[in-house]
Amino acid sequence: MNKESLVFGIYPVIEALKAEQTIDKVFIQKDLSNPKIEAIVADLEKNQTTISYVPLEKLDKLCRSNHQGIVAITSPIEFVSLETLVESSLENTKAPLFLILDQISDVRNFGAILRTAECTGVNGVIIQKKGGAPVSGDTVKTSAGAIFNIPICKVDHIKDAIYYLQGSGINTIAASEKAQKSIYDLTLTTGLAIIMGSEGKGVSKSVMNIANEKASLPLLGEINSLNVSVACAVFLYETVRQRLQ
Repeated sequence: MNKESLVFGIYPVIEALKAEQTIDKVFIQKDLSNPKIEAIVADLEKNQTTISYVPLEKLDKLCRSNHQGIVAITSPIEFVSLETLVESSLENTKAPLFLILDQISDVRNFGAILRTAECTGVNGVIIQKKGGAPVSGDTVKTSAGAIFNIPICKVDHIKDAIYYLQGSGINTIAASEKAQKSIYDLTLTTGLAIIMGSEGKGVSKSVMNIANEKASLPLLGEINSLNVSVACAVFLYETVRQRLQ
């Protein structure tokens, strides 16, 4: 993790919040009782910022300086609003393509997905404020800088974002190895949002239930699933293939 992405110590974190700096994730020492940190947590919760309570050793590993029990990861980018992303994409693109990441937690997968999304012309990536991989210096590195070339939107709830997209005429497709239809059976040339799920659980049931379509990939070997970044790449490049015809 780049040192430039870290803000540590009670007062530096307070000042970062006052300056409205984009904070992606905060680590707080477990079982630490401090009124000032409790006040910081209250502010962070209002903004739906991801908070992890970790052992002292984790904080010491993140930051060798006096962190006072709190370390924040700042984002290297500015996020766009869902409304701005969708409106600008519909204005400038005949059939916009969005990618929704439902709780992708591994920063390497996240970075690899962003790299593929940028290469396949995705108009924007939508993630949830809580629970996903942090947008940090490691994300920049694993995305090979693609993170700076693609709009990213953080939303309170993935389901609300899906409803908004559907109301804007965007078809939503959730990736699932249990789906009866293959991605190769679907038409992907209209306005589209592809939903990819977390590494362990896949797309959550509540999100799966409201997607317009579910789609799988043919798996011909003994292993019954693909790495999410690989699966995402196949979905995106099948979309590109259809659109280039």
